[in-house]
Amino acid sequence: MQKLKAFYIIVVLFTLFVIQADAQVSSKTNLNDERFKGIIYRKETTVDFTLHNNGFLFGVNFGDIRTYYRTNYYHLGIGTMGSPREHSQTKNVSIIDDVLPKKFKFGKQNFVFILRAGKGTKKYISDKAKRKGVSIGYNIEFGPSLAILKPTYLNFVEQIVVNGELQNNLATKKYTDENKDLFTDYDQIYGGAPFSKGFGELGFIPGGHAKAGLFFSVGAFDEYVKAAEIGIMVDAFIKKIPIMVETNQNKNSPVFINLYVNLHFGKRSN
Repeated sequence: MQKLKAFYIIVVLFTLFVIQADAQVSSKTNLNDERFKGIIYRKETTVDFTLHNNGFLFGVNFGDIRTYYRTNYYHLGIGTMGSPREHSQTKNVSIIDDVLPKKFKFGKQNFVFILRAGKGTKKYISDKAKRKGVSIGYNIEFGPSLAILKPTYLNFVEQIVVNGELQNNLATKKYTDENKDLFTDYDQIYGGAPFSKGFGELGFIPGGHAKAGLFFSVGAFDEYVKAAEIGIMVDAFIKKIPIMVETNQNKNSPVFINLYVNLHFGKRSN
C-alpha cells in the first residue's frame, strides 16, 4: 500500500512539472497567432461538485481562457474527509429520558471539513476543441488546504441514584485521552448527540493538496460550461488528522489519497 501511495504521488508531481513547463513556454498571448483567432470568450466561471472515496467537495473556479486549448484558473472549495473505517449505525435500546437513540459512527473522534484554495491549468488534447461535441483534456491543480476538526459528541448511559433507586441517565461527552476506554466500549454508547454540538471547539491543521484528472467537456467553447472529470487527488497535512480513535489496529494518517468524480457547470464571458 505504501508503494502504491508513493507511485501516485510521483505521477502527480511529474504531471505538475510538465504542465508548469508548458505554461512557461506559452505564458504570453499573441493575438496574431492562429491559436487565438476566433476566441469569443476570455473568462470562465464554474461551480463543481466532487465525490471521492471518503467524502465530497463543493467548489467554485475562476478561469482565464488563454488559448483554444488552455485555461488557467483559481479554485476555492469546501468539503468533508472521512475514514473508510467509519460506518453509521443505530442501537436498538430502550428509550431513556424520552430521547430516541440517534445514528452514530463507532470510534469516530472528529468530523473533518477541508478548505482548499488552488491554482490550476486545464488543457484540451482533443481536435474537437474548436467544434461542438465532446472535447477531452487533462486538469492539474495544487495549493494550500486547511483541515477543520469538529469534535464528535456521543450520548452515554450512566447509572445514578435518585430517591434511593438506581436509574439510567444520559450523559453527553466528546472524546478525550482520559475517556478513550468509554468511547471504545460499544455497550456504554447510547447514540449520537446533535451534530451542532462541538462547533464552538473547532481545531485547525494546515496542509496542501494536488490533483490530476481527465475531463470531458461538451461544447468546449460554448457560452455554458458542461463537463465531467475523473482523477486522483492527494491531501497532505503537517500532522495526523484524528478522524478515528486510534487503536493498535486503527491508525490515523496525515496523508489522504482519493479517486474522484467531478461535475462542472458554469458560464463563459468576454
